[in-house]
Amino acid sequence: MSSSPVRRLNIDNINPHVRAAKYAVRGELAVKSEEFRAALIGGGAGLPFDEVISANIGNPQQLDQKPLTFFRQVLSLLENPVLLEHKDVLLNQLDYKSDVIERAEWLLSKVGSVGAYSASNGVPAIRQSIADFLERRDGFPANQADIYLSAGASSGVNTLLHVICADEKSGILVPIPQYPLYTASLSLLNAHCVPYLLDEAKNWGTDVATIKAAHQKAKSDGIDTRAIVIINPGNPTGASLTEEDIRAVLEFSREEKLAVLADEVYQTNVFVGEFISFKRVLRELQQQNPDGKYDGVELASLHSVSKGMVGECGHRGGYFELVNFDPEVQAEIYKFVSIMLCAPVIGQCLVELMVNPPKKGQPSHELYQKEYSAIFEGLRERATALHKAFEQMEGVECATPQGSMYLFPTIKLPPKAAEAAAKEGRTPDEFYCMRLLEATGVCLVPGSGFGQKDGSLHFRTTFLAPGTEWVGSIVKFHSDFMEQYR
Repeated sequence: MSSSPVRRLNIDNINPHVRAAKYAVRGELAVKSEEFRAALIGGGAGLPFDEVISANIGNPQQLDQKPLTFFRQVLSLLENPVLLEHKDVLLNQLDYKSDVIERAEWLLSKVGSVGAYSASNGVPAIRQSIADFLERRDGFPANQADIYLSAGASSGVNTLLHVICADEKSGILVPIPQYPLYTASLSLLNAHCVPYLLDEAKNWGTDVATIKAAHQKAKSDGIDTRAIVIINPGNPTGASLTEEDIRAVLEFSREEKLAVLADEVYQTNVFVGEFISFKRVLRELQQQNPDGKYDGVELASLHSVSKGMVGECGHRGGYFELVNFDPEVQAEIYKFVSIMLCAPVIGQCLVELMVNPPKKGQPSHELYQKEYSAIFEGLRERATALHKAFEQMEGVECATPQGSMYLFPTIKLPPKAAEAAAKEGRTPDEFYCMRLLEATGVCLVPGSGFGQKDGSLHFRTTFLAPGTEWVGSIVKFHSDFMEQYR
C-alpha cells in the first residue's frame, strides 16, 4: 500500500503575500492563449482561428517588431569579440559599418567582457552616457553617480519600493488604472496601495483634487503614505501628461512630503504633443524658486530598453535616476542593488546604445533613422486603425491615442452577459475577454486587472501586432457577442 508523499511546502504555508499578488497581463487569459498557440503548432485541434495575437502585453518583438540593426550588430560583437579580428569581413561582406565597430570596441574597453560582473550600480562609462543623454533631453546637468542600471524598469521599481516601504503601514499612491507591477509589488511587501483614479473624461489625466482625497483617506486610515507613482505616458491608458499636470503633482508632493516615482518608459511613444519629463519640470521649479522651496522634493525616474522603438524586452536593460535624495538613503539603495550584484551587462550596453544612437553624418545613421521612423509610424497607424474600429463598436468608447503602446476603451455589456459571467465566477470584462480569445485567438486584458472605477468595464489592448485582420476579427466578435447577450 503506497502513501502520498508528504511535502514540507503546500499552498497554505507558503508566503501569503505571494499568493495574494495578482499580475493580470500574464494571468489566466495569457496562459490560455499559450495553450492555444501550442495547439496550433500541433495542428490546430479544431480551433476557429489560425494564429494567436498576444495583444495582452507590450512585447514588441514577439509581435514581429524588427530589432534595430545598429543595436544588434554592436551586441553581436560584444558577445563574440573575436569577430573584431576580421574587420574586413564585417565591413565588406556582412555590411557592418565602421561606427558599429568603433562603438563595440569602445564598450568593450569600458566593460572588459559582457560575461563579467560590473559595478553594482552599472558600468561608470554607461552611466555617464545616460547622464549626457538626460542633459540633452532636459537642458539640466545630470550626475552619473545618481544613475543606477537595472534589469529593466521593473527591477528598478522593485528596488525603490523595497527601500521606501518600511512596514505594513507604509503606503504608495498608485494611479488607477495602473500597470499591475505596482499593486503586485506592494502586495509582496505587505504594504498599502493607495489608489487614486485617473480622469477618463480628460483623456485619463491626473486630477490633484482626487489625489488629495485619496491621500487624506489613507491618512485617516492610519497609512503612512510615502510616495506617489506617475506613469507617463500612461500604461494602460496611453495618456500623456501636460506640463501643468506635472507641476501640480510636484507641488502636491512638496506640500505632503512625498517622493515621486516617475515611470517614463514610454517617453518616445508619444503621438500627440510632446513628452515632458518630471526631471525637467522639477529643475525648472527649483530654478524659479532659488529659496530652496523644491529642493526637498525627491524624484526617481525610470526608463527601459523594453519599449519605444527599441523593443528589446528580453535583454532586460533599464535605469533609474535619483534627484534630491538624502545621501544616506541613496547609500542604502546602492546596498540593495549590490545584493542583486548588477544588472545584465549586455542589457547595460543596450541602454548605452538607446541613449546614444548613431548621430547624423555617421555611417549607420541613415539606416537607423529609417528603421526607427518606420516602427514609430507603424505603431501610430495601427493605433489609429484600432481606435477607428472601436468607434464603430456598439457600447465601446475610447480616448484618442496619445502615446505608449495601448488603448483602454470603456465597454458597456448587456445584463445577460453579466449574468453569464457570474455563473462562471468571472467579472463581465473577464468573461468578454475569454470569449473573445476562444473565438478569435486575440488575447486582451480585462480592465479589472488594472483597476477601474466601480461600475465601469474596460479592456486593454496593445497595437503592436502587424496587419489589420485581427482588428476586424474583434469587430465581428463584438457584434456577435452583443447580439447573443442582448
